[in-house]
Amino acid sequence: MRILIHGINFHPEPTGIGKYSGEMAAELVAMGHEVRVVAAPPYYPDWRIGDGWRNGYSRHAWKGVDVWRVPLWVPAQPSGLKRIIHLTSFSVAALPVLARQLFWRPDVVMVVAPALTSAPGGWLTARLSGARCWLHVQDFEVDAAFELGLISANGIVRKLVTGIEQWLLRRFDRVSTISWRMLDRTRSKGVERDRLVFLPNWVNDQAARPFSGPSRYRQELGIADDAIVALFSGTLGGKQGLELLPKVAQRIRSHPKLVMVICGDGVMKPHLEQACAGMDNVRMLPLQPAERLAELLHTADIHMLPQNPGAADLVMPSKLSGMLGSGRPVVTTTEPGTELAHVVSECGRVVPPGDDPAFADALIELADSPALRQQLGLRANQYAQKHLIRSVVLGRLDRCLQACATHTIAGVELPRESTQTPK
Repeated sequence: MRILIHGINFHPEPTGIGKYSGEMAAELVAMGHEVRVVAAPPYYPDWRIGDGWRNGYSRHAWKGVDVWRVPLWVPAQPSGLKRIIHLTSFSVAALPVLARQLFWRPDVVMVVAPALTSAPGGWLTARLSGARCWLHVQDFEVDAAFELGLISANGIVRKLVTGIEQWLLRRFDRVSTISWRMLDRTRSKGVERDRLVFLPNWVNDQAARPFSGPSRYRQELGIADDAIVALFSGTLGGKQGLELLPKVAQRIRSHPKLVMVICGDGVMKPHLEQACAGMDNVRMLPLQPAERLAELLHTADIHMLPQNPGAADLVMPSKLSGMLGSGRPVVTTTEPGTELAHVVSECGRVVPPGDDPAFADALIELADSPALRQQLGLRANQYAQKHLIRSVVLGRLDRCLQACATHTIAGVELPRESTQTPK
């Protein structure tokens, strides 16, 4: 089967959407499919074109995937309007490359959002080539932009933008997303139930197995073997609520064993480095290579997952899959009733957004109770094994792609008329 994947991010090394798109494409090739990708050169999370890449049209092969790169405008300091121009520049520049794919005659065209601005070009390519069209929603960027104040919440503007979004969603033969609450939201936007597919961000099977041997990270960072490591690993972006971490680090400084490790790159990194300067209980790491991800995640005794309250149930954090797979408890900030709260309450602690005293107390509670950490970590790994390991998720994707290409109505078997978060 010929599968065309269209999305702005495609790079297997960083964490986040680009990594998942890369792994998905490579796995589909391994399953015997022909896969082409139309994407931008790597630029995220640093908001600059990556070293060794040029911002122009190019074509190369990666793990059997035929990758077509498209130029785009990358703002040094992204804001609401600049982000829109940035995404639009990619979507417009991609049109001639998408037109060339008509002669390849794909069976399925999959658009990965963000960015939703890529959806019209992908949908048109599918219709003109006779292919089925699939939209995969990593987050509801339109809703999040309004909730986080990136776009003015003017009533007329919001009605117009959300109307366009809903019209686009209803044009696709399949719409997948990464959480059950997001599936509910997709249905509320007018997408029929039998077009939905549950496709969560996965964790590599290896990362969900017990890690053998001591972690080199403790030695490299000068962390004692008996210290309790609280880890945040991921993109240091503006929508994660990361400004909480320095405040928490200050509150746990008196604990004799707790050490905070912040790993990643992004726009928040300079602020975090400045705010944590002089704290001997904080270690900063740049983004780590993919082959060391399992070791990094298993270095933690506790995972930290702060979130911006405005994005609740609009963005299911992709990093959660790896945290759960590592078999460690998670401390997160979110409102009660969200899917994130539902999942983490079974295998960690949930505290109110922005509440650094409660977050610090949760870390101290877990640090002082090895038996509780072990119990919650076991539940985390069991959830990952059942719902999130790569072989399970991508096996479902393959079956659903086959059904989509053959015009069969087979999305995902939902447990009830309303999608519910499974245990």
